[in-house]
Amino acid sequence: MTRPDEVVHRRTLRWQAATVLAVHDETPTARTFRLKLPAPHPHLPGQHYVVRLTAPDGYSATRSYSVASASESSGEIELTVEKLVDGEVSEFLHDVVAPGDELEVRGPIGGFFAWRGDRPALLVGGGSGVVPLMAMIRARGAVRGRQPFRLIYSVRTPADVCYAEELRRRVRDDAGLDVHLLYTRKAPEDSPATPKRIDVATLNTHGWPPDFGASCFVCGPTGFVEAAADILVALGHEPRRIRTERFGGTS
Repeated sequence: MTRPDEVVHRRTLRWQAATVLAVHDETPTARTFRLKLPAPHPHLPGQHYVVRLTAPDGYSATRSYSVASASESSGEIELTVEKLVDGEVSEFLHDVVAPGDELEVRGPIGGFFAWRGDRPALLVGGGSGVVPLMAMIRARGAVRGRQPFRLIYSVRTPADVCYAEELRRRVRDDAGLDVHLLYTRKAPEDSPATPKRIDVATLNTHGWPPDFGASCFVCGPTGFVEAAADILVALGHEPRRIRTERFGGTS
């Protein structure tokens, strides 16, 4: 059987009119859209879809958004989108799109930043960079995988934690999953932690040791990804096992 990432299937390059089934807020600035695809194609956790908006005058804008959900036979996917100030696409998705609407999408796309279920993983996410990492956590949970997972998740404040309740539930019910939240601006009032950016101590304490053989997935803003990847290499992790995905100020 061919894995989803082994070939670029023609269907992944075709635009589809996906129906918006549901919309809900994750944080004050992040919203999840559940879509029904008319011609679904299996995806790996870590892959993304391209969303295209077309104005009446023919002008169009496209943006790539990681899939947040595990691969499902139902043909439904979830995309979590952070609303950016003056974001051409993200503001429209947040302010206009509602259940019953249709969105043009194309995918799944990407094979480099994908967890294939074959080894433990260290997941390092900054802000909305947690989205493809959550897909990996959900995919592991869907098959009751036993590969140990650790997530280091950097956010500005407690209010900015996507999937907060689900992460707490998964950690409670799954001894093989560990989650460490790192706050850069404001920590919870009952926490002794001091707000800080990701550093050597964080990855050395809460990540896997290099000889554990885990795959490392780092996703977030460019500066965050570069800093985390450099630290992992300095700690002794093999560069070939460090997969990165970064985003800038696109909207």
